[in-house]
Amino acid sequence: MRYHVTLRGRTYVVDVAGGQVTVDGAAHEAHWAPVPGTPLSHLLLAGESWTVAGQALEQGRWALGAVGERFEVDVVDDRARQIEVLTGQGARRASSSNVVKAPMPGLVVRVEVTAGQQVGAGARLVVVEAMKMENELRAPHAGTVEAVHVAAGARVEKGAPLVTLVQPSS
Repeated sequence: MRYHVTLRGRTYVVDVAGGQVTVDGAAHEAHWAPVPGTPLSHLLLAGESWTVAGQALEQGRWALGAVGERFEVDVVDDRARQIEVLTGQGARRASSSNVVKAPMPGLVVRVEVTAGQQVGAGARLVVVEAMKMENELRAPHAGTVEAVHVAAGARVEKGAPLVTLVQPSS
């Protein structure tokens, strides 16, 4: 099965066939197994071992935690990608990602931007502590911070708006 995985503004083509994974043409041996009774999984990739926390945010969007960092990824298979291209849905989904929301309930530890600030794709916006882990929420695209909706020390619920970004006009 072929997937298109977007991480920090870059899309990778990932082919999965049994224990073989090919990322942008480079083949790797891989094994993925859930850790029973936890939200964690074990990933053995190219001889390296990783413990990964994963949470589905919405259709095709995931939050992953590994080695103390949090990443948001979009995962679309070939068929869904073709449908998005034909219907223009992919462009609408990307443009609707202007509000960065809390992926889970937690405590805002730091706010790293201010209204009016220019940021690049992947820039750190807010750090939220949840389940004893700090989650760095990053800009899904380059733009200008239109509004900051939270302050350090605030408790937030899942889906609460944290920062609104405006994309530069083309």
